[in-house]
Amino acid sequence: MADRRARRIAALAAALDQVHLDALLLTSLANVRYLTGFSGTSALVLVSGREVHLVTDSRYATQAAEEVGSVARISVQTQSLWTGLWQQLAAMPPVRVVGFESLHLLHRDFQRLLESGDRWQWRPTVELVETLRERKDADEVAAIRRAGAMATEALGRLLPQVRPGLTELQIAGLLEQALRDAGSEGFPFPTIVASGPRSALPHARSSARPVAAGELLLLDFGAQADGYCSDITRTVVVGRAGEREREVHDLVRTAQERATAGVRAGMRGRDADALARDYIEQRGYGDRFQHSLGHGLGLEVHEAPRLSRQADAALPRGAVVTIEPGVYEPGWGGVRIEDDVHLGADGPEVLTHFTRELLELA
Repeated sequence: MADRRARRIAALAAALDQVHLDALLLTSLANVRYLTGFSGTSALVLVSGREVHLVTDSRYATQAAEEVGSVARISVQTQSLWTGLWQQLAAMPPVRVVGFESLHLLHRDFQRLLESGDRWQWRPTVELVETLRERKDADEVAAIRRAGAMATEALGRLLPQVRPGLTELQIAGLLEQALRDAGSEGFPFPTIVASGPRSALPHARSSARPVAAGELLLLDFGAQADGYCSDITRTVVVGRAGEREREVHDLVRTAQERATAGVRAGMRGRDADALARDYIEQRGYGDRFQHSLGHGLGLEVHEAPRLSRQADAALPRGAVVTIEPGVYEPGWGGVRIEDDVHLGADGPEVLTHFTRELLELA
């Protein structure tokens, strides 16, 4: 673990040198965890070419020592983390130009940089650490695979319990209990349970709506293992499926299988998206596929790289991405099928294993 973090820190130090920064201030907790192993909710990290400093508060003194070890110098503050940051910066004479994470720094904290940190030059940076996080090492892939296994185990426990009359919120509660029973540390995002016409909402919020017989039921959820996320979607029918449900589900399943088998490291994100989108468009449903094919997955449920019509960047080897085409018809319902896929040297490896066939919950 320490060696892995040391490699990450060295890679970031090399990136700082390329953009002519003496140091980088990290405020993203996901980036803090990636570099140091610290999983608390209160931290600032300062990285230079020579050293790493982590500033946290007294609630995390023991946890920081256990999780971070010798990877970083730890400063525990009883009041403001920023007081500790200024102290650490002042003790680093070669540091003059410091980057900050423009996507994660609150405006009030930016004001701190301008007012209390005026001894240093501050420069905005974008995704210096996130770029490193795109390529997952073997331990990261293993954690996502475990999170995927937890998710599919939970789904297998849930489905026999689903019946007409249960509300979406009740089903979400049963699913989240099953996720905990399977060992999930938490929920990467609010569990989506959408039934009937509400399944046409790609990011629906679970509601008090009772599920009726013969309706589509879309389940989008994930698990967490060692901080890493899984993200899976299946769409089933509560009761017997009609011809239309079978037709749309078969269309989405085929598109998802084509994209899962065809995606490769080195492919542009837009070309990966086309693997499913072209098939759906050819069958007359192009205007019903309303979102991108997928996204990166790791310490956050949505991270780089992107698989969309606008994504020109190549998908890096080692990335873990979601493959999740969907077709949505307002007033009727929608179907989405999603799996997590590792883009390895030998091709795509599916990390979430659960049938993609249309299930009818009698």
